[in-house]
Amino acid sequence: MSKRILITGAGSGFGEGVAIGLAQAGHDVIATTQIYPQVTALRNKAAELGLDNLRVQKLDVLDPYDVEAALKFDIDVLFSNAGIGEAGPVSEIPVELLRRNFETNVFAPLSLAQKFARKWIDEGRPGKVVFTSSMGGLFTPAGFGPYVSTKHALEALAEALEGELRPFNIKIQTVNPGAYLTGFNETMTETAFRWLDDSRNFNKRADVQAGFDALIGVPEGRLDPQEMIDAMIEVASNDSGKFRNVVPKAVEDMLKESQAAAWTHTV
Repeated sequence: MSKRILITGAGSGFGEGVAIGLAQAGHDVIATTQIYPQVTALRNKAAELGLDNLRVQKLDVLDPYDVEAALKFDIDVLFSNAGIGEAGPVSEIPVELLRRNFETNVFAPLSLAQKFARKWIDEGRPGKVVFTSSMGGLFTPAGFGPYVSTKHALEALAEALEGELRPFNIKIQTVNPGAYLTGFNETMTETAFRWLDDSRNFNKRADVQAGFDALIGVPEGRLDPQEMIDAMIEVASNDSGKFRNVVPKAVEDMLKESQAAAWTHTV
């Protein structure tokens, strides 16, 4: 059955791919982007693909006027995908950068989900929120702590929301991508080098870069994103499914082993 789906952060990467894929599957999609140039670019792509059911609007999740306008849309599913990434050692990162990452990745998605949930409850009808989390919401590699800490927080909030909103027939799910090559991880790692200074910081730039390369500079860190896009489309489209959706399976297995090992980890 066709659904009305609003997706945030659709200006590039997973968001753009999912928006196009959902529209191609016959759903009515409102794809939102952070800035106006992304609106124009995605509208042009939709026109080239003949997707009359793909509407593109601006929605900066930190802009209260954009959020107010978005709440006027009549939707069945909110796909909360917008996010930013800060990387680098948490032992020295300026806390203001971490706070900014939490504003975009945690507080703004929670606020938007709250508002749509209240709208659905007031209207007496079901709804669903899908949050784009990360494999990093379930473990913490050194150097990626600033970003993955936001996803750990999002996982906790999503789990709480799932229990609280179930009585109102509002479903909550997360999608947890592995290390797919969308460009997000690569540009995120660059953020650390605008503040890391070898003359001032005890974390040295070369060591931090080597850590990044070990995780995302290898084939396992540069997976084809279409696999994840297909999984996201399936989660958004289905009326039921798992609460947490980690892709690929090899990453799910690794995360389970990592979580089990945490109980015997010594320092």
